[in-house]
Amino acid sequence: MNTLLMGVLAALISAFGWAFSTILIRVGLNNKSPVSANIFRLYVVSLMYTIIFAISGTFNVIASLPWKLLAIAFISAQFGFVTGDYFYFNALKRMGVSRTVPITSTYPLWAILWAFIFLGREIEPQIIVGAVLVVSAIIIVKRAEDEEDLDPKGFLFALLAPISWSIAIVTMDWLTGSIDVLALAGLRMMLAALGISVFLPKYSEEVKSMNRKEALALTGAAVFGLLIGQYTFVYSVRSIGSQIAAPVSAINPIIASALAIILLKEPPNRRILEGLALAVIGVILISTA
Repeated sequence: MNTLLMGVLAALISAFGWAFSTILIRVGLNNKSPVSANIFRLYVVSLMYTIIFAISGTFNVIASLPWKLLAIAFISAQFGFVTGDYFYFNALKRMGVSRTVPITSTYPLWAILWAFIFLGREIEPQIIVGAVLVVSAIIIVKRAEDEEDLDPKGFLFALLAPISWSIAIVTMDWLTGSIDVLALAGLRMMLAALGISVFLPKYSEEVKSMNRKEALALTGAAVFGLLIGQYTFVYSVRSIGSQIAAPVSAINPIIASALAIILLKEPPNRRILEGLALAVIGVILISTA
């Protein structure tokens, strides 16, 4: 199997992982704040990676890395899993899955822009057309939110999440040239857990009060989204670059919105479905350019 096909397949697996994770996060957020839920999730996945690293000997690889690479990995982790996921969790809590995911699925647009500016990647005309469709999707979903008189702050959070994620993706893309896939995937999780620990004193009691349902949901979210989803995404970025991996992985809105309608009984209106369709067509155009 060639490198391109393997990279695309890995991106698709990450999309499925993130979609399942989104549903589980929504369940775990029912009675918890976004910060406490994220603390729990990041600590769980960091423990998992600690065990994997101890078995595989990956700690030796990390110990040999230059401080510059560790610093950039730390920045990437904060944008991806602390700042970006803070915005994402808040948007999910305020607007639900079917309204949030079509907006946050625009992260490939930003990732492609940063890859062009900072990594010198080429942008084909087809990518520009796809970008226009994705932006149109945002406008349509925003109008639907206005019609339903939903929280505008949730919409703002949903817009900020993909921008933050895209910065994390491009810095990770650069790091894949120097760090092994497993080491980079786990290192970013551990550094994200370290970064979010600054909030632990304020949210420790809420984290401790997690009931069984919330803990299981967020543990599942850690497994599907941060262990499986992130590992396969890092592999995909290393194989085919962020300018292709990000758009391909962005099919997760289809899966997440469908699951939200079926499992969470979220009834999206016509404009939200139209926005979702445009976003999907846009990312397909981008990924096949």
